[in-house]
Amino acid sequence: MLHRHPSRQGGVPTAPGRCPTGLPSDMADTTAPFAAAVASPEEGFGPIRPGVGTTAPPLRRQVYDTVRSHGVLSRLDVAKHLGVSPATVTSAVSELLATGLLVEVDGGARTPGRGRPPVALAVDPGIGYVAGIKLSNPVSTAVLTDFAGQPLASVTLPAARTVRSLEGLLDEAAELLAQLMARAGQSADSLLSIGLGLPGTVDYTAGEVLWSPILSTGSVALRRLASDRLGIQVEIDNDANLVTLAELWFGAGRKLPDFAVVTIEHGVGMGLVIDHQLYRGANRRGLELGHTTVQLDGALCRCGQRGCLEAYVSDYALAREAATVLGQTAPDIASHLGMLELLHDRARDGDAAARAVFARAGRYLALALANVISLYDPSTIIVSGARLQFDFLYADNVLSEIGRQKIYAGRVPRLDVNAWGDLVWARGAATLALDVATDRLTGAA
Repeated sequence: MLHRHPSRQGGVPTAPGRCPTGLPSDMADTTAPFAAAVASPEEGFGPIRPGVGTTAPPLRRQVYDTVRSHGVLSRLDVAKHLGVSPATVTSAVSELLATGLLVEVDGGARTPGRGRPPVALAVDPGIGYVAGIKLSNPVSTAVLTDFAGQPLASVTLPAARTVRSLEGLLDEAAELLAQLMARAGQSADSLLSIGLGLPGTVDYTAGEVLWSPILSTGSVALRRLASDRLGIQVEIDNDANLVTLAELWFGAGRKLPDFAVVTIEHGVGMGLVIDHQLYRGANRRGLELGHTTVQLDGALCRCGQRGCLEAYVSDYALAREAATVLGQTAPDIASHLGMLELLHDRARDGDAAARAVFARAGRYLALALANVISLYDPSTIIVSGARLQFDFLYADNVLSEIGRQKIYAGRVPRLDVNAWGDLVWARGAATLALDVATDRLTGAA
């Protein structure tokens, strides 16, 4: 079943509101405080896990994660959630209080005749800050959050070039960070970690970019080079993984043990959560859905191969088709959105050629989603990307093709469509930084 977010009509965001990741839908265009637009710390954030598993982190991290995901929680409730004795939790809580990661708060009204009010635990948001940076086309973005996951400031800058040199990429990251901290009125010394995302094949564990459409060179040790340039520990990952982290920590995936995210923007990406954790593959290079072949000897993809899904569904693919339909020269990246809006208007007005462009892309998208279901059988697939405002791309009659395949009879997962802006990617990068910083501070690293 296809579900659109209730704040949309026909897939287009309406009045500014809160998206599934907690960011206001107009966040890219405002510097207003975020406090009123995101979930309160009392509601918690982070994946809600039923208990500890065979690969559980140290107890201190488990306790911290449990408190964080519930917002405010008593020691007894922490023990219940983890399935351990209260005495076992006491030592870990004491250590977390001593380091300032947790604080004691009022746990509710006092019961008459029962002495002092109950004491509960909460995350201390002021222990430090993290930043998330997304480098892409046609814009790059950055977000600053506190340790309770609350966004404090954001920056959006146009990308200087389609493809950057390594030095140019590092310059761009440094400029984004400088403007972000200036807007927040904070020093970079207050940062505990930075998450950096970009499209392409990224080895998270090794900290290397093997290939990216925005980088002129491959096999780059970007984590080390960015850390040296910015003077703060940087973690890097593929941008689709970062959107998936944002959904896992702040969005629709918090309570889901497994789900897939398919991103459609200038490229096509995929992230996968299994057992409440982001899955990256054995060599951290998998899930390149956009570069799976859907047409032998088909359209040229920017990766150099032919017939990739991305070459039929992404921004640049649709813009290429739009130029033909509209009788115009193929636009540069900065003009893609305008071209697609014009094509969408034509399709909405009944232009058969314009409708055919979206219909073909939609069929390829449906094919890709069917393949995801066949391979991973997720409970939910979240299709994410700002360009999904073009609702012809995922029209019900297109995606219903999935359900008509007999193999899926009665087993089609929930399909959610999130048409949100570029800052969601940076929010995911900040989430990566927050996760790594939490590991370090709780001794789980």
